[in-house]
Amino acid sequence: MAHNHDHDHHSHNLDFERGNKKAFITGICLNLLFVLAELIAGVFYNSMALLTDAGHNAGDVAGLVLSLLAFWMAGKASTAKYTYGYKKTTVLAALINAVVLLIAIGVLGFESVTRLLKPEPVQGTVVAWVAGLGIAVNGLSAFLFYKGKEKDLNAKSAYLHLLADALVSLGVVAAGIVMNYTQWYWLDPAIGLVIMMVILFSTWGLLRDSFQMTIDAVPSGIELNEIKRLMLQTEHVKNVEHVHVWPLSTTENALTAHVGIDDELSFDEKLKVVAKLKHELEHHNIHHSTIELYKL
Repeated sequence: MAHNHDHDHHSHNLDFERGNKKAFITGICLNLLFVLAELIAGVFYNSMALLTDAGHNAGDVAGLVLSLLAFWMAGKASTAKYTYGYKKTTVLAALINAVVLLIAIGVLGFESVTRLLKPEPVQGTVVAWVAGLGIAVNGLSAFLFYKGKEKDLNAKSAYLHLLADALVSLGVVAAGIVMNYTQWYWLDPAIGLVIMMVILFSTWGLLRDSFQMTIDAVPSGIELNEIKRLMLQTEHVKNVEHVHVWPLSTTENALTAHVGIDDELSFDEKLKVVAKLKHELEHHNIHHSTIELYKL
């Protein structure tokens, strides 16, 4: 039995996580200010589109806060009881975010349908100006998560939601301008329903991925057969059995496997083969591996 971890990879992960935390903090501050602006304008100017979007963005802010809290907990040292530390809280944060957003869809969708049946006057110019601010805020916030979106599920979730928000805000701007000239007030709750559909589309994938990670399914982007093939291609490795890969967090994965190595090698030589295996696995997004040797 052996265990090893490459310090260069560990340092790279730490740098990524620090950058990720800064992105979350900045995103929280920007979006919290925008939610307040949308909420005030939505209530004062009677806009369902703004109120719906404010509710959605408030959910995003709560999600960003939850993700940041999870990152903080994931950084805490392991204990005798929690031997992997609190890394899995990042997965739970992603799952809770998805569930909360789905609940918000139901509430806001019901209100939008009610208003669509009985449209009320809305000041289109104000709606357009506030939504225009949303394009800037959400676009900038999405850019903060662009680099990390392929490495972390929470960062990907934030990027997709914020980018979708920016696109929805663009639609709200157009609706506001049209309402200003046509008095088609039904456009306001209609845009609310469009926002609801965008949230549903982007949230479903997050719910699926976070649920799979919660039950320790093989992480997205990792093919188990490919991992087995990679291990068997390593010199002196004769057989690979009982391979399990699961997520420790939204950024780290683990593996256990039984490996049969050429019996002609000495024990020290076998350990060198194991060390080579672990190094290769790190290049395939598996950061912690436990390999048990058995006699062929």
